[in-house]
Amino acid sequence: MRSRRVVLGLVSVFLVCSALFSGCGGSSPASPTAPTPPSTSASTSSTVPAAVPEVVPDEVFVGAGDIAKCGTGDAEATARLLDRIPGMVFTLGDNVQDQGTAEEYQRCFEPTWGRHRSRMLPTVGNHDWYGGHGRPYFSYFGASAGPAGLGYYATTLGAWHIISLNSEIAAGQGSPQYEWLKAQLATSTGACTLAMWHRPLFTSGPNDPSAHMRDIWRLLNQHGAELVLSGHNHQYERFAPQDADGRADPRGIRQFVVGTGGYPLYRRSRTVANSEAFHSDAWGVLKLTLQSASYTWEFVPVAGQSFRDSGSGTCIAR
Repeated sequence: MRSRRVVLGLVSVFLVCSALFSGCGGSSPASPTAPTPPSTSASTSSTVPAAVPEVVPDEVFVGAGDIAKCGTGDAEATARLLDRIPGMVFTLGDNVQDQGTAEEYQRCFEPTWGRHRSRMLPTVGNHDWYGGHGRPYFSYFGASAGPAGLGYYATTLGAWHIISLNSEIAAGQGSPQYEWLKAQLATSTGACTLAMWHRPLFTSGPNDPSAHMRDIWRLLNQHGAELVLSGHNHQYERFAPQDADGRADPRGIRQFVVGTGGYPLYRRSRTVANSEAFHSDAWGVLKLTLQSASYTWEFVPVAGQSFRDSGSGTCIAR
């Protein structure tokens, strides 16, 4: 009878151990499983900390176009502005005038804006292109100007996708430049987009608008780009956001024409739709502060001039 009770006791212990998966007798524990997600009606408190989004610092992006011609204008005055403004410097083409020669880069640009070349993202203009399809331009700026001979490239600055394009070559649908841009935009991870090229699509200046850049504008607009910067007309002008056909659109692109880098200035020759600010009596630079989902702008004039233009905008939700 006693032996029967012992046997029954051992059987009971075995059954309890098996039920609890406790590994009695030295066997390995079972593998853990993922916890059941909490019900949405449960308390909002949680022991798992919320993910902290990556902090992207603000970036200063400052510059102008139509800059250095020996013996005339004042590229040195605008270069002095850059001396006291930190950040990345952009150029909007016609870095030198008249013929885009290596000598003009060395004699006119190098002593002025050239002292900031190590932090510069350049753009090619028509006068730069005159020098044998930009050969002195590519030689002077090196890798900063992108692949030699093309005149278009892209980079990232903070949360922004920065694209420099070439308005001296074909830019319509099917062109190599257009197809390259299309691929860039399709794979972009930037929160916001800024494009720059020399000849403006919209302008109140004497040089006609460059309609051959309209397809590029339309493509940028389709992908939610925020800003376009241009030069060519030697004046400052800011436009309201608009589409490629010049219709005001809150989801359109805001354009700045900043041909105030040092060449002699032009007067207004027309007034076009959506122009919000215009000035042609002061050299200066456009200072942008590029934030993770917004931007601010300020036109900074050379010493002795008082014109200012400033404001802010938000990036387009994609």
